[in-house]
Amino acid sequence: MFHERRTKRHNVTTQPTRHLQDHVAIVTGAGSGIGRATAIALARAGAHVLGIGRRAEALHQTAVQHPGIVTLPADITADGAPHAVIQAAADRWGRLDILINNAGTTAVMPLADTDAQRITDLMALNVTAPSLLAHAALPHLRTSRGTIINVSSTYGHRPLPGAAHYAASKAALEQLTRSWALELAPDGIRVNALAPGPTESEALAASGLPDVVVEQIKQDEIGRIPLGRRGTPEEVATWIVHLADPTATWITGQVLTIDGGLELS
Repeated sequence: MFHERRTKRHNVTTQPTRHLQDHVAIVTGAGSGIGRATAIALARAGAHVLGIGRRAEALHQTAVQHPGIVTLPADITADGAPHAVIQAAADRWGRLDILINNAGTTAVMPLADTDAQRITDLMALNVTAPSLLAHAALPHLRTSRGTIINVSSTYGHRPLPGAAHYAASKAALEQLTRSWALELAPDGIRVNALAPGPTESEALAASGLPDVVVEQIKQDEIGRIPLGRRGTPEEVATWIVHLADPTATWITGQVLTIDGGLELS
């Protein structure tokens, strides 16, 4: 069932430019991190937002941030879930303009520890689910001349020893982005990707690593980033909104890296 905010309180302090007024957006992985920040940023830009995630309570914490956000708990890797998610937005608002494929998982998996089921699960969420969501969204996006934005990673185009399959899944998402951009251009549908560098989120903790290891990874990453810090979800969300903006009419097939200069190091 849908969950939506029923209180008038929210933390908007300024009125942003509302270029997305009455547009309809779906954001997967909206319960935390980049997904939550993106749902809030899109809603502040005037969009009706359907936030998708597995954890109902986490989604509720997103929805209370803005009245423009409605949430729907769902496992997008389940049979039939991608179609149901797209249909839920279309049934509620009568259209779909923006699909944000943000949900994903990190897997620390050295080759010596590689397991077939873990590869299958990783690809199901990082590659297959975004593909099926885009497939289900296509008729609606053709009507609205909408946009798809895939959230990749700086490791989609740079090596990541010890987590090669995660990097490979993001590389696949970047190639899907480029290929779909060419395929769907005649329909007026723009397809782009954002490739964030190390960003403050729950991803590392959710990978099952001990806290001390997570903290060491963070410090190592900071040491390699020229700007000297990890990114914030809000910084990434700002650029997702830029790519979703209908005024960005001539941008498609791009993978925009936002990583504090890490790619240069």
